[in-house]
Amino acid sequence: MQQQTQTNAARRRVISLLVDNQNGVLARVSSLFCRRGFNIDSLTVSATNDPAVSRITVTLHGDDQDLNQLILQTDRLEVTRQVFELNQENSLQRELLLLKIACDSHNRAELREVASIYKAKIIDLSPDSMVFELTGKPEKIDAFLKLFEGYEILELCRTGVTALERGGRHTHMQKPPQEVRAAQLPLPGTHCPEPQ
Repeated sequence: MQQQTQTNAARRRVISLLVDNQNGVLARVSSLFCRRGFNIDSLTVSATNDPAVSRITVTLHGDDQDLNQLILQTDRLEVTRQVFELNQENSLQRELLLLKIACDSHNRAELREVASIYKAKIIDLSPDSMVFELTGKPEKIDAFLKLFEGYEILELCRTGVTALERGGRHTHMQKPPQEVRAAQLPLPGTHCPEPQ
């Protein structure tokens, strides 16, 4: 039982948030995660098909109880339209890697071979280095990097996970925009009208 709990706590989780596109939203969301004691592994922010909405994708580790509490608290932020966990079965998760490796005429051919196995692109080639570009699941990126443990890595950059649910349109606009929500609430110091 204890081993099962430890496995659950160590599991990577991917949280997707749809938020109002306004100044300070990212700071509010990330500070909430920090206050709850979560260490963010990666965080990406992107535009959506609605200019008023941004998507934040957060990767972290945590158990079910803490994660559910975090989702509930994040959902209470007035800037949050929707927050939900994405699992590998119902989502498409991708990450971009740029990797610069030191090379010379002796190992350039074997580096090309490794790149071709993983379908990585060579986007820069100089006499003393090669730069690879690879897009894929985080597990694919990890496996690709493991092959270069015996080489000299000069620089490395990973974007972090971005993800979408599989299938057709999902109802992710449960909350109306912030200005609509504000109009629906009574002003401070006033009372709701009595029902007729």
